Amino acid sequence: MTAPAVAGAHPLPLNRTMIVASVMLATILTALDATIANVALPHMAGSVSASQEQIAWVLTSYIVASAICTPITGWLSARFGRKRLLVIAVTGFVAASALCGAAQNLPQIVLFRVAQGAFAAPLIPMSQALILDIFTLSERGPAMAIWGVGVMVAPIVGPVLGGWLTDSLSWRWVFYINLPVGVLCLLGIMTFIPDTEPDRGRKFDIVGFSLLALAIAAVQLMFDRGQSQGWLDSGEIIAEACIAFLALWFSLVHSFTSAKPFLPLSIFTARNFSTASILGVMVGVVILSVSALLPTMLQSEYGYSVLQAGMLTAPRGFGSIASMLVVGRLIGRVDTRILLIVGQGIFAASFFHMSLFTLDTSAFEVIANGVFQGLGTGLVFLPLTTMAFATLAPETRGDATSFYTLMRNLGGSAGISIMFAMLVNFAAAARVQLVDPYSPENAMIQPNTLPWPMSITDPTGVVVLSAQVDHQASMLAYTQVFHLMFMVTLAMMPLVMLMRVPKEAPASRRREPAAVEH
Repeated sequence: MTAPAVAGAHPLPLNRTMIVASVMLATILTALDATIANVALPHMAGSVSASQEQIAWVLTSYIVASAICTPITGWLSARFGRKRLLVIAVTGFVAASALCGAAQNLPQIVLFRVAQGAFAAPLIPMSQALILDIFTLSERGPAMAIWGVGVMVAPIVGPVLGGWLTDSLSWRWVFYINLPVGVLCLLGIMTFIPDTEPDRGRKFDIVGFSLLALAIAAVQLMFDRGQSQGWLDSGEIIAEACIAFLALWFSLVHSFTSAKPFLPLSIFTARNFSTASILGVMVGVVILSVSALLPTMLQSEYGYSVLQAGMLTAPRGFGSIASMLVVGRLIGRVDTRILLIVGQGIFAASFFHMSLFTLDTSAFEVIANGVFQGLGTGLVFLPLTTMAFATLAPETRGDATSFYTLMRNLGGSAGISIMFAMLVNFAAAARVQLVDPYSPENAMIQPNTLPWPMSITDPTGVVVLSAQVDHQASMLAYTQVFHLMFMVTLAMMPLVMLMRVPKEAPASRRREPAAVEH
């Protein structure tokens, strides 16, 4: 639905400032909750007497439920109206958050997290679609910049806030914190968001949705549990991979042969959207992977606490905010592809710098690299999002934003799983190389040549030496993973040239949105 159409459905002047603020709160809710519970898992496990593998389902259940329900957002929005869907989603999310905080055992937490993920699924795509509707192409940059702050910064702030709440109060407050924010968001939606006319005649493709949901669930479970289960050494992972392939294949066949498929295939004929979706997956791989790897490295290799690691990674968010606010003003004035190339170049430079980290790297160097990388985040995320939807028909935006969000999230899940798997393999290979010179058969290594208390003959000294080798091997593995991210970033840069810069519609054929109040 176009901006004028929205205005027609909502005769009062649109307060676009408050609309953006309301949908930004909705975005922060779901983006924050994807990471805020991570640091509280050990405390949850002790509270409900769950093992490490069992408590991991607190994260898995939320991610899988959100992934399954994201594609249905477009149909729900068309069928019931955008405002009603947002009200239901925020209300359900707040209620599920309260239930998660009050849960007394693991099954209850997992059940309520499933509900939380399901209600969270429509919030980001619907917020995005609403901003696209109420702003013209030339006006979207600043609005998308403010909205993008919530998407990119909330996952970075989440672990820091979660650690502070858990240490200061209890793990239950990582869920209770959603209540005041959710209520404020709900009031904003009910007061300022314009409604759309429901399409009662739109049919629901149950077969298409079921096949796609099954494929998404299998893929998400495979990536989420692959590392802990040993990947293809596990029958579970093999079964999930087979289910994902078959479900996706039948879903594609059904989409091409159905008169009205669940996911309209017309959105993929837009070259910008198709290219941006591919780039979105790759951006999700590198951005979310480094967000997961860096805090772990700071804790395991440098000895920082959870809160200290969070404080060292948080400045990346400040770089993102500054970059987005500047880039929002540049979109429409500068070739958007140039902004994307510059952002990817910054990404590549920051990952290459991280591949040179050593155990002596200072905290200041980590912070400076994070701020620099954050600048690249804004230069990539915002222009890519703007380009993705600029050439799509307005009536397809609900489905398109849902699919784009899904692809970015799946890219992030896949990236985290793959990079952690590569980390383990790189560490094992590095250890073999580091251990080899310390063999007792090596004539160049004598017991008295090693610094105390390391030794190749004394049992205690061997343990100390082994621990030091493991430490060095793990650090080398992290730098190799960062170098891999550098290569992935370079590989995706040429794809930008497949996109074309959208043109604003001529003034004679375009009506301005009825948004006069700010």
